[in-house]
Amino acid sequence: MQLELDTVVWMPAGVPPHREVEDDPGPEARYEMCELTIAGDERFSLSRLEIDRAGPSYMADTLRELRATSPDDELFLLLGGDQAASLRSWHEPEEVLSLATIAVVERSGWPRPAIGVTLSGLRGAERLRFFEMPRIDISSSMIRRRAREGKPIRYLVTDKVANYIGAQSLYGASTPVAAET
Repeated sequence: MQLELDTVVWMPAGVPPHREVEDDPGPEARYEMCELTIAGDERFSLSRLEIDRAGPSYMADTLRELRATSPDDELFLLLGGDQAASLRSWHEPEEVLSLATIAVVERSGWPRPAIGVTLSGLRGAERLRFFEMPRIDISSSMIRRRAREGKPIRYLVTDKVANYIGAQSLYGASTPVAAET
């Protein structure tokens, strides 16, 4: 295992500070979809930390709270290359870099050298760790668009999540989105 993680904690944002998501179903629905996604996989756990905290979900605040409650844990923040490249625009980016190891997987348009140049001069940026994983070009915006258009999202998300999105008519879905059409 590249990062040798004991557990991966999924943590849906309560109030995302960087962007407004079109057709956002809200934090409780996002939490429910995470729960459906990881159910039965003991390598994963789910946290309400950001949902239950008032105000914007700043990662620096989240990492400080995780550090305070579990001071002996080594924290890793897993990011796609596009998000890692935007780290400079985050609230307290150097604090984020000091509290956790940022583990980055390259994404389209954001290879290692480009991320390095973008973050150069940011204290702690030299601690970024890159890891390899199979590239899967699935984005949340693509899933929301397909659901809104009534197209199937099966195999893009778990069947349980696809059924939940259809049953709750999330993202404008008006038909079952798990079945092939």
